[in-house]
Amino acid sequence: MADQNFPEPQGGGSLIIAWQIKGKKVLVIGGGEVAAGRILHLLNADALITVICPPSGLNPEVKHRITKNQVFHIPRNFHPSDLSDPSSISMVLVAIDDPAASTLIYKLCQKHRIPANIADVPPECDFYFGSVHRDGPLQIMVSTNGKGPRIASMIRKFIASKLPSNAGRAIESVGELRVKLRKIAPEQKEGPKRMGWMKDVSDKYSWEEMCEMTEEDMDNLLRFYAAGTVPEFKELRGMRAGAKEEDKVPYTFDGSFGFSVGA
Repeated sequence: MADQNFPEPQGGGSLIIAWQIKGKKVLVIGGGEVAAGRILHLLNADALITVICPPSGLNPEVKHRITKNQVFHIPRNFHPSDLSDPSSISMVLVAIDDPAASTLIYKLCQKHRIPANIADVPPECDFYFGSVHRDGPLQIMVSTNGKGPRIASMIRKFIASKLPSNAGRAIESVGELRVKLRKIAPEQKEGPKRMGWMKDVSDKYSWEEMCEMTEEDMDNLLRFYAAGTVPEFKELRGMRAGAKEEDKVPYTFDGSFGFSVGA
């Protein structure tokens, strides 16, 4: 069999995934600045957070999270019994200034098969936190596999500076349109057509047009799905109720669809 042009593996990396932690229990051991950053990441992901730390070790931000009942606080040092029900714990994050205790906690997590991250100790991490850019549903993470966090932050800021300022809103519009499309064409056999049509929509419209898209525009756009076509955005503008006569663009449908939108 002749050699084919397949990509060569590049070992030494990490498997970068979006971990769905919503509604799952996470232990954060420590209450300083690093713990505060970890807690914010977890809150953004809607995790159920328990902070284990003596009151004297809490920084102002972590105290604020506790006061606002955003996290549950156990006011003492970690104890092995905190892992007595490992099946209920999705991950453990350790951010304390005690290398020996951190290693002990990591070994206990390994024993119980709980993924753990020990701050600033890459060999004792089952996963890393990268530098993240967030704009609504858009999340971009830059990871250096624990080797250069500050460089990751610099690269993340560079990437963010090149993105349209309204990228998040454009993605929201695409997500809303996908939900509507599934409602009018829910059958499994429609899957390939749905994917192809959504690709055409994403390729057709600019960021600015995606951001401008209204509920009415989406409903009108979906009327083109059955024919597998995507109109110019100016045509959608012309289809709006109350559109000025000079903005209206003639449009036709082939009558092949058997559903209606809205109403």
